[in-house]
Amino acid sequence: MDDELFNLLRRCDTPTVCNAIEVAQGKRGFDAYTRGTVLRNDPAAPAVVGYAVTARIAALAPPTEPVADTRARRMAYYRHMSEARTPSIAVVEDTDSPHCVGAFWGEINTWVHKSLGVSGVLTNGVMRDLGDCAPGFPVVAGSIGPSHAFVHVTEIGGPVTVFGLTVAEGDLVHADRHGAVVIPPDVLPELAGAIHKLIASEEIVLGEAKKGPMTFEAFERCWEAFERART
Repeated sequence: MDDELFNLLRRCDTPTVCNAIEVAQGKRGFDAYTRGTVLRNDPAAPAVVGYAVTARIAALAPPTEPVADTRARRMAYYRHMSEARTPSIAVVEDTDSPHCVGAFWGEINTWVHKSLGVSGVLTNGVMRDLGDCAPGFPVVAGSIGPSHAFVHVTEIGGPVTVFGLTVAEGDLVHADRHGAVVIPPDVLPELAGAIHKLIASEEIVLGEAKKGPMTFEAFERCWEAFERART
């Protein structure tokens, strides 16, 4: 992913990226995206694009291991985040789902992760401190809550599952207020062209519809042109 593609992806929403992947693949059926409704700390912020740095957390019950081990794993987690390939996105599975209660993401952790070079986070867990999170650090989360409960890191690296989407360490992830998608590596060479082709094909219909009222016959003509142009 070069800078030009990265900047283009940041300007796109996640539905556009999903559609563009189908254009690049030349077929429908792509399904490496999240299911269900997500929440954003700043819905108006641009998409977050990055290589996944994965971990698992839990918060319903306190850890049963020695305190020193829990602390050591927390520091290993931050080291893992700091050493990730950039641009990076933290993808953190809360294994308490669907009963997540402890906010790992708030004022402190958003500022810390941003300072370590992480671009944002995708999690099925809890966020808080909505007015105090680091600016420019998008959080895509499953819920909002007031407390951190017994939140602690349980695993670092390896595949995680968030909103039904399985993400492996290093996967290229695009996320916004709609959810997230893992971009297949094989489509990257064609993805920019696919995005531009998709936008141009959609404009066939949108350009006419936005002019104001139109007859069914006019709609039928532009829709047929749209069908010929799209995947």
